[in-house]
Amino acid sequence: MVKIDNPSIMIFIVIITCWFVNMFGGMAQPRNESNVVVKVGAVLDVTNGTVGIIGLSCINMALSDFYHSHSHYKTRIQIILRDSHKDVVTAAAHALDLIKNEEVQAIMGPSTTMEAIFVIQLGDKAQIPIVTFSATSPSLASLQSPYFFQISQIDSAQVKAITSIVLAFGWKQVVPIYIDNSFGEGLVPYLTNVLQQANIQVPYLSAISLSATDDAITQELYKIMTTISTRVFVVHMSTNLGSKLFTLAKNIGMMSQGYVWIVTDSMANLFNSFDFNVKESMEGVLGVRTYIPKTNKLDDFRVRWKRKFISDNPTLVDTNLNIFGIWAYDATIALAMAIENVGIGNTKFGYNESNTSRNYNIPDFEKFGIAQNGDKLSEALSNTSFNGLSGDFNVIGGKLQASTFEIINMIGDGEKRVGFWTPDKGLTRNLDSKGNMSNNSRYSSSKDDLGSIIWPGDVYSIPKGWEIPTIGKKLKIGVPIKSGENNYTEFLKVTYDHSTDTTKATGFCIDVFTAVVDILPYDLPYEFVRYAKPDGDEMAGTYDELINQLYYGNFDAVVGDITITADRSNKVDFTMPYTESGVTMVVSMKDSRKKNAWAFLKPLTWDLWVVSACSFVFIGFVVWVLEHRVNNDFRGPPSHQIGTSLWFSFSTMVYAHREKVVSNLARFVVVVWVFVVLILVQSYTASLTSLLTVEQLRPAITDVDQLLKNKMNVGYLKGSFVYGILKNLSFPDSQIITYQSPEECNELFIKGSVNGGIDAAFDEVPYVKHFLGTYSCSKYVMVEPRFKAGGFGYAFPKGSPLVADISRAILNVTQGDKMRTIEKAWFKEAICLDSNTEISSNNNLGLESFWGLFLIAGIASLLALLIFVVTFLYQHKHIWLNNDPNTSIWQRVCILVRIFDQRDSNCHTFKKSENKIKSGNSRHHHDEDDLGPSLGTHCPPSPSSQTESNVSVYGDFSPKTEMDVVQITNQEVSSVHCNEINLQAT
Repeated sequence: MVKIDNPSIMIFIVIITCWFVNMFGGMAQPRNESNVVVKVGAVLDVTNGTVGIIGLSCINMALSDFYHSHSHYKTRIQIILRDSHKDVVTAAAHALDLIKNEEVQAIMGPSTTMEAIFVIQLGDKAQIPIVTFSATSPSLASLQSPYFFQISQIDSAQVKAITSIVLAFGWKQVVPIYIDNSFGEGLVPYLTNVLQQANIQVPYLSAISLSATDDAITQELYKIMTTISTRVFVVHMSTNLGSKLFTLAKNIGMMSQGYVWIVTDSMANLFNSFDFNVKESMEGVLGVRTYIPKTNKLDDFRVRWKRKFISDNPTLVDTNLNIFGIWAYDATIALAMAIENVGIGNTKFGYNESNTSRNYNIPDFEKFGIAQNGDKLSEALSNTSFNGLSGDFNVIGGKLQASTFEIINMIGDGEKRVGFWTPDKGLTRNLDSKGNMSNNSRYSSSKDDLGSIIWPGDVYSIPKGWEIPTIGKKLKIGVPIKSGENNYTEFLKVTYDHSTDTTKATGFCIDVFTAVVDILPYDLPYEFVRYAKPDGDEMAGTYDELINQLYYGNFDAVVGDITITADRSNKVDFTMPYTESGVTMVVSMKDSRKKNAWAFLKPLTWDLWVVSACSFVFIGFVVWVLEHRVNNDFRGPPSHQIGTSLWFSFSTMVYAHREKVVSNLARFVVVVWVFVVLILVQSYTASLTSLLTVEQLRPAITDVDQLLKNKMNVGYLKGSFVYGILKNLSFPDSQIITYQSPEECNELFIKGSVNGGIDAAFDEVPYVKHFLGTYSCSKYVMVEPRFKAGGFGYAFPKGSPLVADISRAILNVTQGDKMRTIEKAWFKEAICLDSNTEISSNNNLGLESFWGLFLIAGIASLLALLIFVVTFLYQHKHIWLNNDPNTSIWQRVCILVRIFDQRDSNCHTFKKSENKIKSGNSRHHHDEDDLGPSLGTHCPPSPSSQTESNVSVYGDFSPKTEMDVVQITNQEVSSVHCNEINLQAT
């Protein structure tokens, strides 16, 4: 006992004691003689652990609060405490003593899972409820005891919350670190199962004994750090061992940037109980723990509990209320309510005698009875529900129902909440007033639904979760070998040095891989391993079998000319492709230029040829109509006029026409037509040139159906997946031939199907381009169709964290100058026509390309004709407007035709010749050399009497009377024609 000599201190203690009596005296359990006292045992560690001390304090306060508010209840719980000292045997012995000697109706506790296992079995024998508020292992449920009540959040409920965090940040591997006992092992199966269902690998399980020394823990941490690439760890331990683990992890550098630590609620619930050094070593750690809504009821209890706890335990001034104390409070209330329900109408809470002792050979088990009301009490406890400090209290199947978890980030000596997780909706940053997710209507595993996090190393950047081990073996990279010197060794060539037992790989695929590794932000040690038979000369299997070796774990990666396919992607993960994708067909070329004597007709389609010919004839006709009355070149005998018109029209095609046009309308038509002919001729010339060039590069085969119909042989690279494509195209095996090099493929093309060769080869685009670069594009050509394929990629095991980094590095290489440099170093550049030009020989021009030009020419010609006809009719309107009933329409048309057939003496082209005739000859006679040749007619001279009468009619080409018109129409056509000419000449 401590002796106090200072009177002031004594007075202060007396005052404080009196104040507490006044404060809490009214809260003591009201008793009277009619109350039934029910004994309840409590097996707790009240010496070494704060959980037991805080739990006992909350149990006492719960009984005080409950019976103060329910003073009319007939039952009163009497707590009989036993200190387990966190020892399994001690806890079991105390439980046995409580059952045998005290005949308790229930036992609260024990504190740990190991203790609970034995106490639960004793409770089954005595048929009394065992109520724990701190043992959270899911392994306890496997005991399947109807008398066991786990009034705490079971550990397995949090594994989905942990998995959601891992998914949110895209980590692909996790290493659990747990305590090596039933408590730690109880969570691991649930955790690994849920992680693997989310395609998250668990490459290693680290179990650490509760009694492990600092050296043993440090050695295990070094092992993880130096041999395992994963940097994401989930820690599930007791607070004592966990504190030691994080302190040592910080000392060896595992709490630095790049590491991720997630602790379960076993540590997160008691974070406030850690000392400053442990908190500092855990900076950046994420924790998952049960969320207890903040209520006025809970706040009031915290204040009262703090006062009471400090009063009862003055040496534990820094202890804070934790969730286990809250669960202890609610569990006690639930047990008190259940006992009251059973006690109504029942005043006996004893034990019945049993033959239990015969089941044991230990004397202490003598007189081991069975509780009279054990079944009723268990049933009443299962049906108890109320609103407690932790929220809605409801026990189903002996377990407290899963609730919301909060995610905390440990910073310095404090903590920050960064989000929540609920079973229905996943991650969220905030909850509403009712405890529901405020911003998510669907299940979320997105980091955007979490607040900002400070990671180990005091950084905000998200760790990638893995890195190459500082000490460990190099990556074993499998490479396929190719037999023969010319088997596409430009892509990959593997050699083996027997003296040094090393494999050397060269080629385009290797250079790209080396360039990719060089730009990674970290060092990636690796070594190439041949995939070869024991003799080393041939590959040990197909490319698919090589991928299977990676799937089985014999390689860490596969590098080479590996094509990405759907079947392979089901077994491994591929990087993004670094070559062009697809499978295409290559065929030989044929020169058909000398075999077609009518190639000059192909530039234009037949409809364009016909329209052009008709247009030439039409333009000739239009020019003749416009020039016939005013141009001597378009006069004469009908055959002469037809020939001249056609000659004029067609000669414009080569600009060889010599006839002059004197009419403005004709000139307008000819100008437009010459423009049309210019476009047409130039297009024809260009098309003919292009057509003859394409004809030289015409593919011998243009489609797959032609190969199948003619039963031609096709080839593919030996061991390639292209064989499956050929089978899907219905090629029989008799038509499929394999080759192993470009040279062998060329020889098969030379032979052809008739001589056992091939007429087409199917291969991946990179191989085809290399083949075309090796041989002239005038000899072979790549044609459609192109079949989908993924291109070349590098293969890694499923979930490998290297895939994302390698893919990003491939993008940097392929989009820069480095890729072009590598391609030039290994391949000849193939300058070939693209596939659409290669198979197209239909370069002829159609009417659809020129109908606009013909439309313009036609409109111009018709417009000129319309103007000419309107002018002509207007000049001779006295003929077609004559009202003489004796003159028919047909007769008037004939007169107009006859007039049209004469030359227009008013035209300036004929005025000179007329003036010359009048001045040089006063006679009414002219010979053939004077006037006849100029008119282009051969007419005899007319009598003077007839001339006199006709002058009145045709002197100005206007009949004086209707009788004159009738008189003219009754004459012969030849006579009218000649008389008109003679009169004009006179």
